[in-house]
Amino acid sequence: MTYESPLAYLLGLEGLALLRSFTGERDREFAAARIAEIRKLLDDESLADAAVDVARVDTVDGYRIWSQTYDSPNTAFAVDEPVIGEILDALPAGTALDAACGTGRIAALLAGRGHHVLGVDSSPDMLAQARTRVPGGDFRLGDLCRLPVADDAVDLVVCSLALTHVPDLRPVLAEFARVLRPGGHLLTSDVHPERVARGAVPSVRLPDGTPGRVASHCHSTGDYLRAALAAGLQVRRCEEPPMLAGRRSGQARASTPVPWELWPWGLADLVPEAAEAATARVPAEIIWHFRSAGS
Repeated sequence: MTYESPLAYLLGLEGLALLRSFTGERDREFAAARIAEIRKLLDDESLADAAVDVARVDTVDGYRIWSQTYDSPNTAFAVDEPVIGEILDALPAGTALDAACGTGRIAALLAGRGHHVLGVDSSPDMLAQARTRVPGGDFRLGDLCRLPVADDAVDLVVCSLALTHVPDLRPVLAEFARVLRPGGHLLTSDVHPERVARGAVPSVRLPDGTPGRVASHCHSTGDYLRAALAAGLQVRRCEEPPMLAGRRSGQARASTPVPWELWPWGLADLVPEAAEAATARVPAEIIWHFRSAGS
């Protein structure tokens, strides 16, 4: 179990905002406003009373629950799809693996570009939806560390928004390299580590109503690079796209904590100036394009 306190999160945003001020990005008035706001937060008993204990849920159980709503509007999809689509458009059609395929979002993009699609996921519930979404695909139950795919079997591997759920990137990147043909391509997108460190972790409600977070890990930029190089992969491109436009200028400040399901993102509206400063220039995702050695 982890302890999630909205007060602690808001004080963290205020602290990050004050660090921005300390390094000269904000002025004296901004720093004074943050300190005054911190005093108000500390006096707000409703924030302290709203804290909850949250279960850590493994990916199979977590995605079984999330599969019912996974394809609902998700800003993460709008962040990575333009970059992935641009890279895919420059590659020839072939045999493509959608690793951790989920409900088949990326598989559908691949099929639409003429690829013969394989999909692997550890969630039977997600796979069932992927088979409906991409009826011509070959979808298999499996783990990223032990892909049910032969050596040198695919021209392309795409893995979207999944690597943050594995504790060690090295065996997964080694598996991707194993199934790629010489000269094959690997595309990965993931929640940016700076966002994961700020609490951007999927939330689910367990059957008994207990709040839970899908097990996630904060991999640094260097972690991805070291794992790829160790697997013999060559870097072709790295992108760190920003968050899409969120809170509109002039939008009313929230006055009470939002429901837990909207934490931590919804909490930012309680301290919008601090949140804006704390997250300025923090990318939404990290997207890599690698190529295996060979012709």
